[in-house]
Amino acid sequence: MKLIVVIPTYNEADNLPKMVEALFALPFADRHLIIVDDNSPDGTGQVADELCTQHPDYMTVMHRPGKLGLGSAYAQGFQVALKMGADVIVQM
Repeated sequence: MKLIVVIPTYNEADNLPKMVEALFALPFADRHLIIVDDNSPDGTGQVADELCTQHPDYMTVMHRPGKLGLGSAYAQGFQVALKMGADVIVQM
């Protein structure tokens, strides 16, 4: 079962590393994390990219051009998750 977690972000640079670490510590074998960043001015997108280099097979980072909103961030993340073959999509 492929589990994909979608996390929209805006100004979460300090929280994101802890969140990713906690999610990857969970006992799920086939999991993937999609970060949808709305061009956070605090560097969240860059932090997400750095984390992605540490977990390239288990993370995807989507960069959006501005603060487009939570609902559309989830919708775009869900579309990507479905294209990736998700059996279960978790929103955070």
